[in-house]
This record gives sequence, structure tokens and C-alpha cells, in this order.
Amino acid sequence: MSSGVALPTLDLVAPSVAFPQPLPAADVYAVPHTGAAQLGDAASEASTQMSEAVAHGLREAGEAAVEVLGALSGALLAGRAAMLTTRVLASAAVRAAEEQRCLERQEELSAAAAEQWQAAAYAVARANARRTALLARCARDAGAPGDGGPSRPDLPPPLDPVGRPLGEVRAELARLEEALRRAEERRTAWEVARLTAVLDGAAEGDDAWRRLVADRREAMVRRHTASRTAEAERDEAGPGEPPRPTADATADPEAVRALGADILAALDPAAASATVELAVGAVGRAVGRAALDPARARRHLVEARKFVQDANRKARRRRADEEWAAAQLDFLTRQAPEDTEALHEAPDAVGPLRRLLAEGVPLSPGERRTVGLRVSERMAHLEALYVQAQCAHALSELAERFGGPADASRPEGQDLRLDWAPDGWGPDHWLRATLVGGTLRFATMYRGGPGERGPRERALDDARCAEAQERLAEFTAVARELGLTVDLRIEQTEGARPGLPGEDGAVVLDPMPACSGRPHVHESPPDHRPAPRYRTVGDERR
Repeated sequence: MSSGVALPTLDLVAPSVAFPQPLPAADVYAVPHTGAAQLGDAASEASTQMSEAVAHGLREAGEAAVEVLGALSGALLAGRAAMLTTRVLASAAVRAAEEQRCLERQEELSAAAAEQWQAAAYAVARANARRTALLARCARDAGAPGDGGPSRPDLPPPLDPVGRPLGEVRAELARLEEALRRAEERRTAWEVARLTAVLDGAAEGDDAWRRLVADRREAMVRRHTASRTAEAERDEAGPGEPPRPTADATADPEAVRALGADILAALDPAAASATVELAVGAVGRAVGRAALDPARARRHLVEARKFVQDANRKARRRRADEEWAAAQLDFLTRQAPEDTEALHEAPDAVGPLRRLLAEGVPLSPGERRTVGLRVSERMAHLEALYVQAQCAHALSELAERFGGPADASRPEGQDLRLDWAPDGWGPDHWLRATLVGGTLRFATMYRGGPGERGPRERALDDARCAEAQERLAEFTAVARELGLTVDLRIEQTEGARPGLPGEDGAVVLDPMPACSGRPHVHESPPDHRPAPRYRTVGDERR
């Protein structure tokens, strides 16, 4: 094979990938590499010193509990989580809990390590977002004038799974989720008490009404708490609709009073006070009209029901926006390790997100688009780093299996360049791969400049090209183990290309010159190269 092109597609995120160390730029004035380098040293650096487990593929499910999450893998999973819907995150949380129960029961798991880590990372992102949003709501209420809000809940710190084994993350996640459940239940009880105080105040001196409201208070807490579980969010099971008024239900004043209390009891505990007052007023008018005009009373109850539905919809949307903002903020403020390339800041997105959480100010459509753009930009950058690391590691794995020196560098205009001379190839032939803009190009190389090759040289070139096709088939298999799908397309099957190991690959990867004595397939100009197409979250983006 003289040349080929591939588009690495990111599928599952392998758990143990760290941020890459900065690669040296290629020094074109250096002495050409002649195969004296230690096997895989430079490629190992390019692949960020990933663990032995990733080098040999993903571990089986039961062994995943001891796998340590790498920083780059963790950042990618957090970014994917930020782009997913609440329902998908909840589904992952349910899966993570079930996988943990399987391990506790010593049952076999069907998920591989990458799938287990993905479920756990999504569950962590969901829990951290709910923690941040809950603390923000409590802080806002505590600062409201004349309203002694609930005390700040005593919660564990946000969970960072990076650098920790899966079993430990699961245990910490279970503790965080239990603390969140208790804190949210206390918060809901406080919100229900505040809500029912408004309902009580609407019927001063009416002890029967107060008893009706009090009877429903505990049920309001239970219903709302149940709607916040991962199972309920996965199944999109909300707190339920308020009862619908019928002609039979408004036949007498007591029935109207009870139905009105049931409608108001369906209010979301965090419903806006202004809408609550409208609903209470409509119920009061229904009770006042019940004896003289049941039809009019029913219309007032229908009106109250619409107010409750509107209040609930807004309260749920506000809560979802806060948790969404917390997930975006967590992803956009993550920092790369100190010894690696810094991630770009996004102050135009971070500022509005912080304001939403601190002050409850919703994002404008333009601000929301900016947040989405900055998240997508950071995801694209992280995915590019991941593809570089895993491509380098795949080649390093091949060098381990088949021998021969491997070298990685970053020439100007290239994301990554890999040179590998399989055992028995050197010093005259090697395999070169360059990654530019998400496109991975391969070429079989020979030492020297362009020119006519003799019959013996051409025969050896063709033999190396045939071997290269076998090695690249191995490359695609190893890359698949590392979370990449590599769609390889052969562009030219005969004739190696001229060059020198260690030199800038921009020239030697040009189409084969005619004087080489070999036909070549025309390559598309750079402007028409296929764009990178990393698959991140499929059809489940927000």
C-alpha cells in the first residue's frame, strides 16, 4: 500500500486516557532517525502514558471496578453528559445502580468497562448538577428579604471520578445520592410548608379548609419526592396532573371545597407565588358560587386547574434549567492538568450560567446559543486530543506486537505524525501516519528522494506495501478496542513514497511523482478533505 486515508470516529470512551503531554515539534535539522530509539517510547508519550489495561483493550465487566478513570476520559464523559437530556442521564444512573447491585450479589455483568464507566460518569454528572442547583436555590432563598429560608444543607463535596477506580466512585456516588435525597426531601418539606401557608391565609377563619390543606401536605411532599428519583425521570413520570372538575364533582359546596383542595395540592412546591395566588383565588370563587351556581363553580375550578398546570410547568422548567446550567458550568470550568495544554476559557458562557444559578435569571436565547457553541467547541477540542492519543497508542500497541522502533512528533500544520518501522523493515522502509483536522493518512515510505527505482527496489517496495495492509488491518482492530472506529480507504496499492524518517511529512505525503515509475491514484486537494466526524452522543443531544 502506498497511501490510504481514514476517518477515526469516536465511539465509546475508553476509561484510562489522560491528557496528552505536549509533543515536540519536528526538528527538520536533526539527524534523521535510523531506528535506534527505544521501542514505543515516543508513541507512548504521545498516548499520554496510558495504563497497561488500555494498551491491551478494555477489561471485562467484572474487572472494571478496579480501573482508574483518566483525566481526558473524565472530561469527555462530563462533556457528553452536559449535552444529554435529563431522561438519558437518569437512565444511566439507574444502570449504574443496577451494575453495582449485580457486583454486590456477585452476578455477572453484560457491560464492558467503558460502558460501566459511561453509566457511572453520567450518574455522577447528574448528582453533581442536582447538588449545585439545590445549593443555589437554598442560597437564593436564604437571601430573600423577610423570608427565613432553609439552612444550607450539609452535603458531601462534588464528586470527581478522575483518578479513582470505578468501585470507589460507585460507593461515593451512593453516599452523595443518599445525602441529596435527604436534603431535597427537607427542602421540599420547607417549600410545601411555605406553599400551604399561602393556602391557609386565603381562608382566614375557615378551620375546615385548613384541615383539608393540612391533610394533603404530607402527600404533597411524598409525591414530589417520588417524582425526583432516577427511575421517575427515566420514565418521564411527573408528579401527576391535578384532578379534572366534572359536573358530578361540583354538585354540592363540600365537594367543590374538597376538589379545590385537591387541585391546589397538586401544585409544585416551588411554584411561583403569583400564580399560586391566582389559583387560590379561583378556588375561592368556586366555593363561593357552589351553592347558587354549580356550573359557574365548575368553570372557576377549571380555571384554577389551568393556573396549577401553568405554575407546575414553569417550576419544572426552572428546576431543569438550573440543573442543566450546573452541568454546563461544571464542564466549561474544568481545567486540564498543570503539565498539559490549557483548555480555552469561555467567559461569555460561564458568566450567564453563574448568574442563572446565583440570581435565578434565565438565559436569553442568544446566551443559550453561546453556551451550546462553547460546549461544542470544547468537546471538539477534547475529542481531537482523544483521537490523537488513541491513534498513537494503537500504533504503539502494534509496535509492541510486531517489533520495530516507533516515533511521534507534531510537525507544523499537523496534529500528529507517527513513524513506525516494523521489525525487519528498517532502515530503508517504514510506515507513516499523519493526523490533520481529524483525517488520518497512511503511507508506506522508503528512505531517499524521488526518482526511478530499480526492479529489485520496486519489488521490495511492493512487498512492504502488502505487509502494510496487514498491519493497518491490525491497526483498525486495536483502535476499535480503544474506542475508535477507523474507516480505512486505500488510495494507492503499489509503490512506496520517498522521504526520511523524522523529517517533516508535509512533502513526502504528496501524490507520487511520475518519475518513480509507478502509477498513482489522484488525491483530493486539501480543501476537499473529509471533515472530522467524531460521534459524541448520537441522537441524544439536548
